[in-house]
Amino acid sequence: MSLDMHEAVGTTPSPRPRRELTTAFVVSRIAVLAVAAAILLYAVPPLVATRSWVSLTLLGLASAAIAGLYLTRRFVPGKYLVPGTVFLIAFQVLPVLYTVTTAFTNFGDGHRGDKAAAVTAIETGSVRQAPGSPEYGLTAALRGDELVFLLVDPKTKQVRLGTPEGLTPLEGAQVGVTGKVVSAPGVTVLKAPEAAARGPEISALSVPTPGGVIKANGLSRAVEGKAALVYDAACDCVQGDGGTWKADEAQGYFVNADGDHLAQGWQVNVGLDNFTRVLTNPTISGYFAGVLGWNLVFALASVAGTFALGMAVALALHHPRMRGTKAYRIALILPYAMPAFAMLLVWRDMFNRDFGLINQFFGLSVDWLGEPATARFAVILVNVWLGFPYMFLVTTGALQAIPRELTEAASIDGATPWKAFRRVTLPLLLVALTPLLISSFAFNFNNFNAIALTTDGGPFPAESPQVGATDLLITYTFRLAFGAGGAQFGFAAAISVFIFAIVAVISAVAFRRTRRQEEVYA
Repeated sequence: MSLDMHEAVGTTPSPRPRRELTTAFVVSRIAVLAVAAAILLYAVPPLVATRSWVSLTLLGLASAAIAGLYLTRRFVPGKYLVPGTVFLIAFQVLPVLYTVTTAFTNFGDGHRGDKAAAVTAIETGSVRQAPGSPEYGLTAALRGDELVFLLVDPKTKQVRLGTPEGLTPLEGAQVGVTGKVVSAPGVTVLKAPEAAARGPEISALSVPTPGGVIKANGLSRAVEGKAALVYDAACDCVQGDGGTWKADEAQGYFVNADGDHLAQGWQVNVGLDNFTRVLTNPTISGYFAGVLGWNLVFALASVAGTFALGMAVALALHHPRMRGTKAYRIALILPYAMPAFAMLLVWRDMFNRDFGLINQFFGLSVDWLGEPATARFAVILVNVWLGFPYMFLVTTGALQAIPRELTEAASIDGATPWKAFRRVTLPLLLVALTPLLISSFAFNFNNFNAIALTTDGGPFPAESPQVGATDLLITYTFRLAFGAGGAQFGFAAAISVFIFAIVAVISAVAFRRTRRQEEVYA
């Protein structure tokens, strides 16, 4: 209604309601803007240094959008959606995308960098001191943030600065009685503990010379040597006394005529090789189905056991004649309040055949963790003990939301307590708790700690030390990807994609059945 209409009818327009500025609203606005400003200040200098203008532009636009959003009174829903969306992308979407893209590469030990880094590592790693080559007194120093060498010629006592670009004379350096440089202009001399902390960097630094390169031999001495392996860009190969190794872009290795490769390679795209390896490699595919079957049994038994025990206890304490429920509830949630990793280690010792509490208490001599059947029973029992308090808590909450009139009506109609529970209480509980049961299944399907801290996948048969009786897919593939053969991140990522697909399919089917239950009992 306009002002003229208000005057015509003799009324006054109501004032526009003012939005109250609560303390929480102001604090949240300041917090978001402070975090955005901190990220901006932290990210701008390295982006400028690397000339990443596109990333810098996107960062500036995002910061401007956040500032505009939180400095205005409009777009209230967006103020709450933006932080959640940012965290979702940062901690869920990006890790998943990175895992999937890594699954198509050979990323791992020996394949962590690009080809140029591999060539540098091969050449510097093959440096050998030539007979009669000079030795230098070495002092590690920093020029800004760059690690450099201060090299003292033992004959002339001249100090030279060694960098990845080469040697240059250094005037004004002071040498101590031990032969190490005490101070020098333009650099900061590292003390012994600081140099020891940078040991890997000092060992990796190479100073090129006309006759070879200078490498550190410890923290106080450097020697000049010559690389036994040299990269030739004309043939795209590495040549040395042992032969010639040509670059194989499909494998990311330098390979000789016999098919042998140098230890250092580079990261390349291998397509579906990591996925086909899971299905075609006899060492892996031969045990994959068996491990998957036990994995499903472990996850289902854990969920069913925790739910059944938690629900039974919740029903007992929910009875109107039950007394002392607060004390019982405090005692029952103790397993849930304890650190899981500590409890798993305690249970592992309790199952010990020689001094375990279980054998001593019952007068048994059972090798619980040494036999496949008893080891599987043990890990399921431990997992049920750790997980049932959670199911007890959520079932208690769901029971309190079910009107007592429903069960009373069933009793009046002549239903027995069991039939009332089966026909009324249980269906309503399942409608409320099925999403939690699905999430519990997904958690237990990848419950690495429950296996690693109790049986470590064992017991292992003599003919197959790669896979144990209690191995889940996650522990089995962890051993394959990060075992004696070194880290294979690309292969591990491919296995993770397989596990994700299995859990996603099972969860999707379960959620579909949940929707049907909701339609029936709505």
